[in-house]
Amino acid sequence: MKEAQDIANRVYENMPPTYIPMRNSVFYSFAGSVAEEENASIIVGGHINGDELTFRDATRSFFRLMQRILWESSDLLRLRKVRIITPLSRLRKYQVVKKAVSLGVPLQDTWSCHRDGTRHCWECDGCLSRIEAFNTAGISDPLRNTKS
Repeated sequence: MKEAQDIANRVYENMPPTYIPMRNSVFYSFAGSVAEEENASIIVGGHINGDELTFRDATRSFFRLMQRILWESSDLLRLRKVRIITPLSRLRKYQVVKKAVSLGVPLQDTWSCHRDGTRHCWECDGCLSRIEAFNTAGISDPLRNTKS
């Protein structure tokens, strides 16, 4: 028991403070349920390059296994061969920002903050990562350039 606790302590000390255990597992299970009800053929995840370094449930092997679990859990998902895809997984965050701008994504409507509230705090990991991505992309963040 002590060995398991020691391992857990080492794992958690390397996680960001916003880490939620098995979060993606929960999301993709829910997505599978919705996919079955809505007759969907694809489940799309927005994971980016680097997510897999921190989160085990953002690796390619996780997605292969999760797809198999969904097929084992639902005859309909298996018959329709519902797939999980992660089209952004080879892109860094700054590249996703550039792609979003080229596609006309309303970035003023996106949320990156890990704290509760109605405005970004601009201090948490999510906000700092957003600032870095926009700066690296050389693009002005519409959320940081508004008067409030």
